[in-house]
Amino acid sequence: MGTKQTDIPKQYRPGWLESLDGRYGLARELRARFDEVCNDLGGADRLSYMQRSLVERGLWLEYWLAQQEQALSKGGDFDVGKWVQAANSLQGIYSRLGLERRQRDVPDLAQYLAAKAGEAG
Repeated sequence: MGTKQTDIPKQYRPGWLESLDGRYGLARELRARFDEVCNDLGGADRLSYMQRSLVERGLWLEYWLAQQEQALSKGGDFDVGKWVQAANSLQGIYSRLGLERRQRDVPDLAQYLAAKAGEAG
């Protein structure tokens, strides 16, 4: 069994979010953000693989941008060109996913009760 990571990878790779050790706050925070974005889009169960992939990529870029901004605030190395390129990429991903919240498909009370009755019978 592989060792879980405690920080995000320096370069994006698919599945990085699941590779994070859930005992650490960073992993819990990023997974909560993933769930929040998916819920805003109507729920992870309604998203295609490609949409979930874009959400994961967006979160990685969001974190990377925040790290760069922290470095800048502390007087560290900061490449404005890379930052702008990443910010534009993040904007493109989020624009592609959609910026408006989407409602989940929720059954009305009669449908819910009928489904429950079907489970019991």
